Amino acid sequence: MPDLSEYPITKKWPAEHPDRIQLYSLPTPNGVKISIMLEETGLPYEPHLVRFDRNDQLSPEFGSLNPNNKIPAIIDPHGPGGKPLPLFESGAILIYLADKARSLIPADVPGRYETIQWLMFQMSGVGPMFGQVGFFNKFAGKEYEDKRPRDRYVAEARRLLGVLDRRLAARTWIMGDAYTIADIAIFPWINVLNTFYEAGDLVGLAEYRHVMRALGTFLARPAVVRGLDIPKRVP
Repeated sequence: MPDLSEYPITKKWPAEHPDRIQLYSLPTPNGVKISIMLEETGLPYEPHLVRFDRNDQLSPEFGSLNPNNKIPAIIDPHGPGGKPLPLFESGAILIYLADKARSLIPADVPGRYETIQWLMFQMSGVGPMFGQVGFFNKFAGKEYEDKRPRDRYVAEARRLLGVLDRRLAARTWIMGDAYTIADIAIFPWINVLNTFYEAGDLVGLAEYRHVMRALGTFLARPAVVRGLDIPKRVP
């Protein structure tokens, strides 16, 4: 049985199954990337809820795993060389899990890096820009009288959606027929833009018919349905 006692985070979130991947997360767009990935691959894992309403992410225990104080983060008790591997940043975790499972990333070098390219597109563009739209449409930013900041991010969100729509015009998924970590990274953000952020009409999401078609296919996947609700929120 792996010994995870050297990791302070396990004092706050004890591992009932230390032989499984330990997931520290919350069902946000970045968080559900990893729960969906784990559900898709079937890798055994144990989820732990990091509650933002209690500032769990700012606790010393969580900071010992991710000094940037952001979810998600994992500990794989069976990492390279059979040793535990702690890891943070959702993009890095997706690549690691794809390699571990030998799934959801092309085996050929050009396909692998093209997939990572689209993963980075999400990390550097879709996530930050859609998050700003959410701030200005649903949270404190909606009270700002000056709508120019909101409109700037809406325009950039629309541009990014246009990039995706053109990419998906003749493809089932970002990489073609193959469903990959690029899709797992991108579509949770499109979903939250339309649901939790309530910004679908604001960005004209329905206009991007190829994006909407692929989003519907994504949300119908059983592993996605399960992963979107992991870890379960506490009322």
